[in-house]
Amino acid sequence: MAQDETKNPTMNDGPQPAGPPESRAAQLGLGFLFGVIFGFLLQKGGVAKYEVLIGMLLLEDFTVVKVMLSAVVVGMIGIYALHTAGLVKLHIKPTRYGANTLGGILFGIGFGLAAYCPGTGAAALGQGNFDAIAVILGLMVGSYVFAEASGFLARTVNRWGDRGVLTLDRVLNLTPGVLVPVMVILLVLLLAAIHIFVDPTP
Repeated sequence: MAQDETKNPTMNDGPQPAGPPESRAAQLGLGFLFGVIFGFLLQKGGVAKYEVLIGMLLLEDFTVVKVMLSAVVVGMIGIYALHTAGLVKLHIKPTRYGANTLGGILFGIGFGLAAYCPGTGAAALGQGNFDAIAVILGLMVGSYVFAEASGFLARTVNRWGDRGVLTLDRVLNLTPGVLVPVMVILLVLLLAAIHIFVDPTP
């Protein structure tokens, strides 16, 4: 999907003021509300369990894949509908091959060692898995280090393979109105195939 406002892709994107204090308070309140809902659904979906997450990494349990693909389908439809109705604006991060590759490697190593990501780690701690405390502390330290290094990263890593805003509809030269239904159908078929042929557990 195309971005509404063109930004300089080489600039370090920081949080922007979101209007008057009342508006910011409302955004924080909504963020908190949807965060609680998100954590609740993660826990109820079973993806905050260490054995489930490890099972995914070992290709023995596909619960996480099912939950994520389902979320992508619902989110894709919802965001496209809201954007079409003019209720939301899209703020798409630029594609930066260097930063995306290194960030993915770091995330993968951390996930492989801990079996938790930020969302599942918080949900796991909320359900009483105290091993997630080490993960939460590591996230806090990593966030601080990243913030301190943001200026250096903006001048170096963020410039490696900077392609600006690069979206699938632009690459395939399709309108979102065509791409979204096609992707939804393909992902639903993939979900069905995984459930039937790979992991029939609910």
